Amino acid sequence: MSGVEHDFSAFVAARATSLLRVAYLACGDQAEAEDVLQTALERTYRNWDRVHHETLEPYVRRVIVNAAISRARRRAILSIIPMHSPPERSAHATDTDLRHVLMEALRALPPRQRAVIVLRYWEDLSETQTAEVLGCAVGTVKSQTSKAMAKLRSALGTETVEGVIRNAHA
Repeated sequence: MSGVEHDFSAFVAARATSLLRVAYLACGDQAEAEDVLQTALERTYRNWDRVHHETLEPYVRRVIVNAAISRARRRAILSIIPMHSPPERSAHATDTDLRHVLMEALRALPPRQRAVIVLRYWEDLSETQTAEVLGCAVGTVKSQTSKAMAKLRSALGTETVEGVIRNAHA
C-alpha cells in the first residue's frame, strides 16, 4: 500500500462516521447520504496531493454539501419535467418520534439552509467555519441560519426546535 493510500485509508477510518452523519443530515436519506459520501471521498482521493491536510475535513464537508445541493437541484428539475404517469410516492409515516419529525422538517428546507443548519448545529462549526465550508460570506451564513430557524420554528414550534438543537449531540 502506498503512502497516499495509507494516509487516505487512515483518514476515512477515523472520520467516516462523522462524515456520513453530515451527508445524512444534508440529504435526509441514508442511501443518498452514502452515495454523496462516496462521491466526496472519491473526489478527495483524486485531489489528495492538492488538499492541505490541516484543511482536509472541511474540504470533504464542502464536497459533501455541494454534492447534496447538486443532487437536490437535479431532483427538483426532474420533478417539474412532465411524465406520462406520475411516479408512485411513498406514504408519509405516522411515527411522531421527534427525530423523524425533525428530519421531515429538515428535508423541507432548501438545500443551502439545510446545509447551514447541519454544519452550525450538528457539526458545531462557527459561522466563519461554516462560511468557509460553503464558500460564502459569514453574512450569508447568518441570514440562511435565520431563515432556516424561522421555518423550523413555524413547522415544529419554538420549544421543539430549541430543545432539539440543545440535544443535537445527545
